[in-house]
Formats: sequence, C-alpha cells, structure tokens
Amino acid sequence: MEKAVYKRVVLKLSGEALAGDKGFGIDPDVLRDIAAQVDEVHRLGVEVAIVVGGGNIWRGAPAGERGMDRATADYMGMLATVLNALALQDALEHRGVDTRVQTAVEMRQVAEPYIRRRAIRHLEKERVVIFAGGTGNPYFSTDTTAALRAAEIEAEVILLAKGKVDAVYDDDPLTNPAAKKLTQLTYIDLINRGLGVMDSTAASLCMDNKIPLIVFGLNKTGNIKRVILGEKIGTYVKGE
Repeated sequence: MEKAVYKRVVLKLSGEALAGDKGFGIDPDVLRDIAAQVDEVHRLGVEVAIVVGGGNIWRGAPAGERGMDRATADYMGMLATVLNALALQDALEHRGVDTRVQTAVEMRQVAEPYIRRRAIRHLEKERVVIFAGGTGNPYFSTDTTAALRAAEIEAEVILLAKGKVDAVYDDDPLTNPAAKKLTQLTYIDLINRGLGVMDSTAASLCMDNKIPLIVFGLNKTGNIKRVILGEKIGTYVKGE
C-alpha cells in the first residue's frame, strides 16, 4: 500500500501554472489535472493546504514599476488570486473533494476570512484549504504567503510546483541550455546565489522556521503524488 511521507503540506501553485501553454488566464485542462493530482494525494490521508498566485491574470510588481501605485497594483493581484482559488475549488469539488477557500482580504460572500484555527480544523476534518488574497498586505509575494501559512498551520513541507521548469538550476534553463540542475540546496545558498526560486523574504521565513521546500515541475502528471510518497524529484531546499 502506498504511504505518504508527509502528513500536512502546503502546495504553492503559481498563477502561471494554471495558465498552461496559453500564458494567460486559466486553462481548464490544467485545472482539471491539478485537481486530479490533489485528489490523489488527499486520498492518501494527506492534509493539503494550497496557496495560489495570480500572475496568470495580474502581476502587481511590474505594474508598479510602470507607474501605477504599488499598493493598488498589489491589491489587484490579491483579487486575481481569489479568482484562481475559486476556480480551483470548483474543480476539486467536481471530484468530490470537500474544499474551503480562505481569503486574507475579506469577501464573505465568496469565501471565509482567513482564521488560523479554523484552517487547521478544516484540515483535521479532511478538507482541502485554499489560501487566497496573499497575506492581505501589499509588497508581499504569494511565496511569502506560502511560507507564512506553512509556519502558522505547522506544515511539514512546502511543495513549490513550477509550470515551466522541473527543479532549481544554477541559471535560467529557459534561456541557457547549459544550466545545471541542483538537486539539493540550503536557504542560505538560495539567497546568496540569487537563484530566483522564491524571494528572500519567503526564503528567510522558511529558514527561520525550519520548513523544508521541494521545487518540482507540475506539468508531468502525478508529480505531486511522487513528491508526497518521498520520491526524489526536483530540488530539495533545507534550512542548513
């Protein structure tokens, strides 16, 4: 019988991953595939919390750099994550997976406000919890949200599912074919080498709270389950 090596995880999905090859918006086929993979690991008894980005709809930082008020641009990005979260909730519930969306920016008509104890209780009741709205504050990325929520709910690991790459490389593999794959790193390496997997705030938060990170490619069907079962794919990032 297949046995998961983790009991409670935070799965970080970028908005770009939801767009698939389209590059923008939500690809229904990708959405269904992600839901199927989450359903698969959920059936193994794993408590799954998901943090979803919004870059497939809106990116706050580039808009701020082009002259828009940065706080306004970031709040728009938070709303984009809610759209993605609701779409993912719908896909999961079509598979019969009981799901709750919690938002850091309150919008009670469509989702619960984020309450730590309630989120933990949902997980204990075998519900998938999707965290949307980032941290609720501008200037913080959804990577930082993943690190923060993982610390708050005492997750054992953060699973960082990438849409275009399958691990951490010493250079951008999309532009440099000679880039070398790195199978194991420390957070200090990640920060000092500027590898761009996650921002320094998120990496520091993970390091301080001793939360390991696994970076892997999402688009290969079954990769989430492979990681949950302990298979060595992608890159493992640890505190020391």
